[in-house]
Amino acid sequence: MERKLSEQEIVRREKLKLIERPYPDKYDATHTISEARNLEDGTENVSIAGRIGFMRKMGKLSFVKIKNIEDAIQLKIEADKLGEEKYEEFKKIYDAGDFVGAKGTIITTQTGEKSLEVSELTFLGKALRPLPEKFHGLQDTEIKYRERYVDLIMNQDSRELFLGRSKFYYFLRQFMHDNGFLEVETPIVQTAVSGASAKPFFTHHNALDIDCNLRIAPECYLKECNAAGYDRVYEVAKCFRNEGMDPQHLQEFTQIEWYASYWNFEDNIKFFQDFMRQTAMYLKGTTELTVGEQTIDLGKEWNRVNYVEALTEALGFDFLSIEDPEELRTKIIESGKFTKNDLEECNSVAQLIDFCYKRLIRANIFEPTIMWNYPAVLKPLARRNDENDKVVDVFQVIIAGAEICNAYSELVNPEIQRANFEDQLKQKAQGDDETMDLDEDYLKAMEQGMPPISGLGVGIDRLMMLLYNAPSVRDVVLFPMMKPENK
Repeated sequence: MERKLSEQEIVRREKLKLIERPYPDKYDATHTISEARNLEDGTENVSIAGRIGFMRKMGKLSFVKIKNIEDAIQLKIEADKLGEEKYEEFKKIYDAGDFVGAKGTIITTQTGEKSLEVSELTFLGKALRPLPEKFHGLQDTEIKYRERYVDLIMNQDSRELFLGRSKFYYFLRQFMHDNGFLEVETPIVQTAVSGASAKPFFTHHNALDIDCNLRIAPECYLKECNAAGYDRVYEVAKCFRNEGMDPQHLQEFTQIEWYASYWNFEDNIKFFQDFMRQTAMYLKGTTELTVGEQTIDLGKEWNRVNYVEALTEALGFDFLSIEDPEELRTKIIESGKFTKNDLEECNSVAQLIDFCYKRLIRANIFEPTIMWNYPAVLKPLARRNDENDKVVDVFQVIIAGAEICNAYSELVNPEIQRANFEDQLKQKAQGDDETMDLDEDYLKAMEQGMPPISGLGVGIDRLMMLLYNAPSVRDVVLFPMMKPENK
């Protein structure tokens, strides 16, 4: 069924018929809008292009604001300078939202605004749909995500956020390069579910006639690079996890993972703190960030909390000594912290521990906190602690109840790794669908020999949420997955 056009849309389509070349193939701009704003008054023959965001048409003098995602500048359009015929054409045909090219001289108006005094005006593209008059607040959340292009046209906060995300990638690569890391790419379509505890997406490879999964993490391939001689390696990785959606999770997300030979997790703690502080300074100019209604300072010393000690105290018993999921479930219910219904979807020891931790410990942390000393059952790819093989040398950084990074001293012993993979298969048989496969290719690389390694993964989407105080991950992803509208 054909969509009914509004009155404005009908008028704009009629205007389009009056334009000789409504969609030209190019425009030769001499400067970007930002560059033009920095030119000295009196600079002539300056050509710029952009979208009309605001128009004030008057008798013989009009003012137009053109913009792109980075900047905006005012055009001063006079009939005497442009010519009577061209000026009348401008008043008749041009609308807010249209693209325009303008040539002229840089001036500063009496109100102190840097402007381009226009001598030539070129039509570059018609906006057949008018821009919304108001575009802010919760009532526009749906259209913000579905029509991000409109959001970016209308909302300064959104432009600042996504410009910041683009700048972050430049900073990230420079920071990693300066610290001796080499960037690589690893497969997205894989033949084993490994690198994290997550439920994957599955697909079929027609040419090879094999079932595959989309990458949940690049970890194993990156550590194979360490085995191959990359001392420091990283990847900006698109990952896919077929799990629930909430303000902190999307099924498709972007993370950076890095792995350094000859480091342990304490080295990564220092490196990550430096990374976070420098990132905040580069993008925000300060280490102080607003999170919700409160403020944190990444520049101050971060708290440290022992995972096992904190959860043992919260539950009131030694959960680490229990290996049977039903026995652990019973003890948790007896503690009075959770009911049988609360734990209904937890099928393995790992799921039960993780459920309790997230609600009793993580949810109550606000200030930047290094959570360390994790139960070994949660991290099958991490190195066992030398003094207690029931825990692993792992840390996560928690801020405002959210996990910002996940980092290990990596397990490089192939015999223990094989046993851990076999334990994962047992948990899968118990009903845990977020366990890893037994990855023979990765084990073969381990058997070839690996150095000591420490690796870290940080979700870029969640990092942007923190830096720009965004309430939902969808606010920081240009085009988040949405359920199709009912047509």
